[in-house]
Amino acid sequence: MKKMYAHAVCLALTVTIVSSAGQVFAADRDHERDSSYMQGKARNIIVMVPDGMGLADVTAARIAKNGPDGDRLNFERLPVIGYQRTHSANSTVTDSAAAASAWAAGQKFNNGEISCHAVENVCVENPTTILEIAKSMGKATGLVVTSTITHATPAAFGAHVNSRQCETEIGRQYIEEIGVDVLLGGGIGANKRDAKYNCDQYPGQDGNAVIAQALGLGYEYVTTADELHQKISDDDRIKLLGLFNDGGLTPEYLRSVEISQPRLPEMTAAALDILEEDKDGFFMMVEGSQIDWANHDNNYEYQLGEMLAFDQAVKTVQDWIMAAPQRRQDTLLIVVADHDTGGFAVNGPYGTLSDAGDMVEAGWTTGGHTAGDTIIWSQGPGSRELGESLDNTDLFHIMKKAMK
Repeated sequence: MKKMYAHAVCLALTVTIVSSAGQVFAADRDHERDSSYMQGKARNIIVMVPDGMGLADVTAARIAKNGPDGDRLNFERLPVIGYQRTHSANSTVTDSAAAASAWAAGQKFNNGEISCHAVENVCVENPTTILEIAKSMGKATGLVVTSTITHATPAAFGAHVNSRQCETEIGRQYIEEIGVDVLLGGGIGANKRDAKYNCDQYPGQDGNAVIAQALGLGYEYVTTADELHQKISDDDRIKLLGLFNDGGLTPEYLRSVEISQPRLPEMTAAALDILEEDKDGFFMMVEGSQIDWANHDNNYEYQLGEMLAFDQAVKTVQDWIMAAPQRRQDTLLIVVADHDTGGFAVNGPYGTLSDAGDMVEAGWTTGGHTAGDTIIWSQGPGSRELGESLDNTDLFHIMKKAMK
């Protein structure tokens, strides 16, 4: 089987962004509008999360890449478009933990909770997640992020804890309890020792102990892009833990040739290479985590680099799907942001038209999250039900119904 890893594009943000308006996705528009592949059941489900992305982020990235009249971004080519409400159980403005838990388990959670309903900081109910359902069906599972691997969004799919701040416990559960097959991203975060999070209720350990547990349970362990490449084989299905930095990965706009960390498109391709070996299919969540961090910082250059890297990761998935006709029939692909961050706006230029490569005039309303609805792009079996006004909890039920 031909490997995609070597073909993943390493996206680097430079001062001048070269237009790719002439690039054409493998499917033409008539092919995109073909609805026959929306029927049936999904052998594979891939959820791709541009964390903290609002619609204006999409506009700005498209202008920078292709110009105002240029081609769409890769994820904009997905034929089914809907939108979702994002509020949590206890707040109009959600955080990533509650938002991802709503997708993962189909229920509303309080901000900070990770697929767990807690009373006095102790979990009293742990609803089964879509990743756990996939595991119970014999499917492979993977989480791929640019944050710490134990950050809120991936955690919601592969762990149950009262607080997103209990990151070491999240890592332990990935390995010891859930058995997520592929984990690629930044390091394993610490359990916060502040009493208000009650992380002390969990077994005392650190990230090194979690890594040792993974090795003892047969995981391969890698820490650089080169090591990741070397571990990918044509024939073997392996369990893989890739931790490429102590915290999150180096932002795109700060990367240099000396950086040994893989980028999101590379990690996505590597995960696909492993997960596709499972005859029963797979569930994978891929997160462009640092779009959110850039918007928290009100840093447009940072945001743009992460947006373009995320879009390239989507192209990696699209190419994988199109490489084999059956994958198009078998794979549900969803691109959806958990919430908007920063209230980013395109304020200009006014009176002149941007060219490809131009950075827009950026505006912001906050350094935090906002409560705006977010867009859902999708294709594949079950996607027809995503093309309307939804609550974020609906995605779980649609994925569960679609999965075979």
